[in-house]
Order: sequence, then structure tokens, then C-alpha cells
Amino acid sequence: MRLVSDLTAPMTPYDALLRVAFHMERARASTYRVEAFRKAAGIVAQLGIDETRARVERHAIGEISGIGTSTATVINEAIRGKVPARLHTLQAEAAPLASGGAELYEALRGDLHAHSNWSDGGASIDEMVDAAVALGQEWLALTDHSPRLRVANGLSAERLTHQMEVVADINAARDDDFRLLTGIEVDILDDGALDQTDDMLERLEIVTASVHSNLKMDRGPMTRRMLTAVSNPRVNVLGHCTGRLVTGGRGERPQSRFDPHVVFEACALTGTAVEINSRPERVDPPDDLLEIARDLGCLFAIDSDAHAPGQLDFKSLGCERAEQHGIPADRIVTTWPVDRVLAWAADR
Repeated sequence: MRLVSDLTAPMTPYDALLRVAFHMERARASTYRVEAFRKAAGIVAQLGIDETRARVERHAIGEISGIGTSTATVINEAIRGKVPARLHTLQAEAAPLASGGAELYEALRGDLHAHSNWSDGGASIDEMVDAAVALGQEWLALTDHSPRLRVANGLSAERLTHQMEVVADINAARDDDFRLLTGIEVDILDDGALDQTDDMLERLEIVTASVHSNLKMDRGPMTRRMLTAVSNPRVNVLGHCTGRLVTGGRGERPQSRFDPHVVFEACALTGTAVEINSRPERVDPPDDLLEIARDLGCLFAIDSDAHAPGQLDFKSLGCERAEQHGIPADRIVTTWPVDRVLAWAADR
């Protein structure tokens, strides 16, 4: 996978702003700071290159609402054919996120858990796709949230249907072999049911199922809840299985309690992949549960759970953990070519 962009080729202000945003996201900068660059990129895209240049020449680019001092500086430098100093610094500082797992990282082909601004992500579907391609991915599953997760602007059946049409249009318009998969991160309800209609789940290529509510449920009911979900033939991936938070702006949250042997045995039997969630604040499953799933013969999905383009690179952290725990690449579905992934998902 490629991390460093070519800084010798000319770039538009739009490209420069998005590259700055990517590196800031990867470095876990605050959403507020990153949004300023993505918003400015949208503004210059609407202006067009000629109008942008004219405003720069009149020293008027900073007069536009939504373009501040930092973003105006990037625009000014890019329009004059220079590498923006901010981008040069960010890229020079872009060290690997993990010290191990490099070989496995190179083997990754895709991601089964990523969000766009259709739910609680910070970028458009096109921007997520462009970042995935820039990182050398061959495919990406778009898994925005389901409707009951209102805080995350979850997708109703109608909105999801529309998104599926958008995905089809994106794939049809591409002139390369990259494939965007239709999908969802569906909420696992208290009784193990899934927060979307059976008809919609049947139409999707990938279903990642996660618990987001009532995480303090007693061990027995939580085990039955998760067992019901992973045994559902429409579920392909069990996402961030404990729901814990170990760091980050949302604070810490203890892991939920369930019987991992029961749940992971069901995953192994049904072919449901256990997600190795690569977000630094999750590190989920914890080491002991990861080893139980490994020893029971589970498949795994090393996923970014990206909510912004730069976060797609978080998978390097998941690769490091998988290597540390001796999980072979062939049991990690995100190392598979897209045709094999789709055949596995359809065979549930």
C-alpha cells in the first residue's frame, strides 16, 4: 500500500486541501480542524480552477466564508504550482503507525467496515474511494450505520436503497479494477435481531453487525444476543465485539461481558468473520479474546472502521496485532481478492 504522495507532480488547490486533510486524519487530528480543509476543498471545487486563480491573484480568496488563513495559504501555494508547506511537513512526518505487521499490511486488499458522510463519517463516498485507491486497496465495503442509531444518522431502507444506486454508478464510472461493495454496519438489537429489514440485508453484498447499545447487559443475555446475530445467515462480520474504548476523546469504556467461547464457536461454524477493529481507541477484541477466536478456527477481518479517508490507514495497527497473535493471512478475509470475498459472503 502507498502512503507517500508524489509531491513533484502539479496539484490543484482541491487536491492539496484533500491531501492535507488525509494526513491530518491519519494523525488523529480533531474532526473540527480537518473539516476546515475538507470544507475549503468543496468551495474551490465549486469555484473552479479559473475563478480560484482569479481570486488568488486579487488577494480575495480569504474573503470567502469557509476559507480561513490556513486553508487560504494552502490554496495560494498550490495555485502557484508550489507544494504547500503544510502538506510537505505533514507528509515528512507521516511515519508508519505500527512497528510490526508490515508484510500482512502489504497483503491487505480491502476493508469491510468504513463510513461516509451519509451517516457519521466526515467525507463523501467518492473521497473514501479515492483514498482507498491511493492506499493501494482493491475493494472497499461501504458500511454506514443502520436507522435506529440516530446519533450517527443511520440509514433508513429508503436512504440505503438510494446509496446502493450511488455505489452502482460509482463502479460503472470507474476505469480501473477497484470495486466498491454495498454494505451496512447493522446494529444488533437487544434480542439479537438486526436493525434493518431482511429484504434490504439480502440485497447488500456485505453485512457487518455490531452492538452499539445496552453494552452493560448481563453476560447471559449478551451472549444470547450476539449468538443470535452471528448465526444469522445475512451477517458476514461481527464488528468490534466488546464495544470497549481504551483511549480517545470519548473517554474510556469497559468491555461488554459475554461468553466468547460460545460466540466464537458459532462464528467458526457459520463462517462469520471476527473483526479485528483497528481504531486506536478500540483495540477490539482484547488480546485474550483474540486468541480464543484464533484457537477456535475463526476467520478474521482486519478493518479500519474509518470515518474519514485518512483513517483507512488504521488497518496497519490491526495487522500488527494479527501478526503478534500468529493469525495466518489466509484466515483474514480482507487479504482476499474481491471475487473470493463475495463468494464467501454469499455462501452464508
